[in-house]
Amino acid sequence: MNFTNPVHFAKALADDTRQKIMNLVCCQWLSVNEIVEQLNVTQPTVSHHLAILRETELVNTREAGKQTFYSLNQERVAYCCGQLMIKFAPDMTTIDPIE
Repeated sequence: MNFTNPVHFAKALADDTRQKIMNLVCCQWLSVNEIVEQLNVTQPTVSHHLAILRETELVNTREAGKQTFYSLNQERVAYCCGQLMIKFAPDMTTIDPIE
């Protein structure tokens, strides 16, 4: 699957739990257990959604011992948002701003 495809990015964002995870890890590193505690969902559920976010490169990972910590890959999110604009609103990229 081509994860630079804006449609795949949109599908990754379409899930409410993934959106919540992305909000949690936006500006901090959190472990799976910390995410589980804050979302009040099961560990397998969080792990499933983190796997999708990793595949689409929407989260960064950092290993520390046996734990993996996650943070939002803000550069990737910004890039993919730009790709959505190019794909679905290409004329908007050439319009002059309103004065």
